[in-house]
Amino acid sequence: MSIVQEFKEFAVRGNAVDLAVGVIVGAAFGKIVDSVVGDLIMPLVGQVVGKLDFSNLYLVLGDNPQNLATLAELKKAGIPVFAYGNFLTILVNFIILAFIIFMMVKQLNRLRKTAPAPAPETPPTPEDVLLLREIRDALTKQGRH
Repeated sequence: MSIVQEFKEFAVRGNAVDLAVGVIVGAAFGKIVDSVVGDLIMPLVGQVVGKLDFSNLYLVLGDNPQNLATLAELKKAGIPVFAYGNFLTILVNFIILAFIIFMMVKQLNRLRKTAPAPAPETPPTPEDVLLLREIRDALTKQGRH
């Protein structure tokens, strides 16, 4: 089998298509969560904690002869920095995303659970079996008397 044929079979298989759709939707969903965290949640957290901008929290690890003040300027100048503010933002982003996915999976599992199927009804007894039972009962009665 040629490599092209194998790839074609792989690409059109249901799992590969589902995975591709999941990756695309996940990427778009990730951008939404990034915006929610960066534009909505972190500014509120910064206000509560003391008007801090988490994305600009860092420690300078090297010399800063030019006295650069922002993280972007320090990185551009090649000065090593410990940018823990970015980490905090990404950590909050991850926690929110993980919680949303947890809630979605929980909801899907709840929807998948269906009421237990009712016990199947017993089919009606065939007439020949009923007749044989009657004969058996009649013979039993005759044997007792």
